[in-house]
Amino acid sequence: MTATTEELETVAKIIADAKIALLTTVTAEGQLVSRPLAVQGDSFDGDLWFLTQDPSDKTTEIAGNDQVNVAFESSKGYLSIAGTASVVHDDAMIDALWTTQAEAWFPDGRNDTVALIKVHAETAEYWASNEPKPVVLFKVAKAAVTGGTPDIGENRTVVL
Repeated sequence: MTATTEELETVAKIIADAKIALLTTVTAEGQLVSRPLAVQGDSFDGDLWFLTQDPSDKTTEIAGNDQVNVAFESSKGYLSIAGTASVVHDDAMIDALWTTQAEAWFPDGRNDTVALIKVHAETAEYWASNEPKPVVLFKVAKAAVTGGTPDIGENRTVVL
């Protein structure tokens, strides 16, 4: 079942609130490797964009196996996106997504070996909460003491 507008909005809110993701790739030996990367762009349309150096270990891994996972944690909840990744060399898109924060990661700035990682999202599982973190922590603690499972938000898996 394809995600509803409300589910897509929930996914987008978690991404926007987090801004930093853990991108998990697969090595040639089959090991999973996760790295923190800043999401580029202001909105989620089914694709996630990350600036990277190319060549790098992650671009080599994506070339060998394009299946990736992108995980987020924010005050809006938790999100795990499964999808396919590609390395994109598009100067106009890099320029559009370039920020002053990106300069810290590229010693030679825009003249460095900059590329984009594009992750096309296929499925997402989220645990969304609109309650303040202290309320969530209280519910978890209460459930631990009294038994049962805390109701801390909505959990869904959706096809994107």
